[in-house]
Amino acid sequence: MEFQNKNVLITGGSRGIGKAIALRLAAGGANIAVAAKTVEPHPKLDGTIYSAAEEIKKAGAGKVLPLQADIRYEESIQQAVEATVKEFGGIDILINNASAISLTPTEQTEAKRWDLMHGINVRGTFLVSKACIPHLKNAHNPHILNLSPPLNMDPRWFAPHLAYTMSKYGMSMVVYGLAEELKPHRIAANALWPKTTIATAAVENLLGGDFLIQRSRTPEIVADAAWYILQRPSHECSGNFFIDEEVLAAEGVNDFSKYAVNPNHKLMNDLFV
Repeated sequence: MEFQNKNVLITGGSRGIGKAIALRLAAGGANIAVAAKTVEPHPKLDGTIYSAAEEIKKAGAGKVLPLQADIRYEESIQQAVEATVKEFGGIDILINNASAISLTPTEQTEAKRWDLMHGINVRGTFLVSKACIPHLKNAHNPHILNLSPPLNMDPRWFAPHLAYTMSKYGMSMVVYGLAEELKPHRIAANALWPKTTIATAAVENLLGGDFLIQRSRTPEIVADAAWYILQRPSHECSGNFFIDEEVLAAEGVNDFSKYAVNPNHKLMNDLFV
């Protein structure tokens, strides 16, 4: 029970990678607060905070707290953090997973879509981290983990979808800065990103439909990588931009076939890798 009595707050935890991480940590004994917007079933998006909470409860013996939260708004963030601390007694781990995506060129990027991506990916990640820092300072082995890519200044990652790249790199800059800023408090700040595309609603609905799903891995590979990262000593493991496959390889995992949606298809690399 590596995460027994650990208190974890996960944004965007009602589906996909966020939920997979929640299930993995719950199985290790963690208490999980699932913060997300979805409270009513959506025709194109599986899961709500309540259905996710039910799954997570079955995965482990820890507490589970579903929280309706929109991290674009500071008041909503504060309420989610306060509710987590009230229910669990503190916060040991923050997973900044909530994210918005739109792979549009500049002329096709509407202002409201720009605002959504930057409001969630950059502003939300920054403000959730800010709200959790006072509680992480009191934790043993505190970690912040952002689901964001390595910072790669190759123009090919900017030209096709400038607004999205800027927003995800903004999340990564939060890691870069907090790792150094929080070093005196022994709070780790790291990023984790998949080597391949992951079978999520975003991939299916926005990127490539079933064609890309069949060439993707399941969210469990990212969850397993997070599992190992979050056990590492926070004062020794900070400021890293991890790739899921590399994390697992370092832990002796060399066969990734179980994570493939369809082993008969060649996997597609994710963006920024």
